[in-house]
Amino acid sequence: MHILLVEDEPAVAGMLNKGLTEEGHTVTVAPDGPIGLQMATEHTFNMIILDVMLPGMNGIELCKQLRKQKNHTPILMLTALSTTENVVTGLDAGADDYITKPFKFRELAARIRSLSRRGLPAEPAEVLRLADLEMDLTARTVVRGGTEISLTSTEYRLLEYLLKNKGRVVSRLDMLENVWGIDFNMGTNVVDVYVNYLRKKIDKPGPVKLIQTVIGMGYVMKEPAA
Repeated sequence: MHILLVEDEPAVAGMLNKGLTEEGHTVTVAPDGPIGLQMATEHTFNMIILDVMLPGMNGIELCKQLRKQKNHTPILMLTALSTTENVVTGLDAGADDYITKPFKFRELAARIRSLSRRGLPAEPAEVLRLADLEMDLTARTVVRGGTEISLTSTEYRLLEYLLKNKGRVVSRLDMLENVWGIDFNMGTNVVDVYVNYLRKKIDKPGPVKLIQTVIGMGYVMKEPAA
């Protein structure tokens, strides 16, 4: 893969460049936010590894700018801030995953493999439906009752996972592994945070509530019993 690494610490950038190259990837390094944005805009990459703390433009703003430009390249964010609020801020900006500094290179390599698998196009194209909710996996649109709903990339993946498992109770661990990837911080409540985000967008405007809590087990997406 061709990876864009946006990292201002020379020692970290050098270590990651060496390790990723040995893994068989081609790496382009950008030393700050503006240069990273320019490179990502002018060239095509398979993945972007993005530090949060960057000179000129921080990683959160850079990520937002790329998503505004409809750049859907998978983004793995590097951060020294591991609280749920900071993680959610990064994911809301459009990042697909995050890893907390300091980290072991093999964990980063595993996250990259997980993201690359997740980024494969859905074959064949399909539309997921439940009641008056429709999710078009080709157009990447979500409509309920004829009204299109805007979702972040993480909300979209979570809804897709729930719809693909409609009628089945899925645990928080299931969702962490399948939506956020392996080795995610199991102590975070990010699943509950994002389920609440989805409920506000999907269920609050609708005539029936489709995302249901199963106490002590997890969540299930289904039409409520009559």
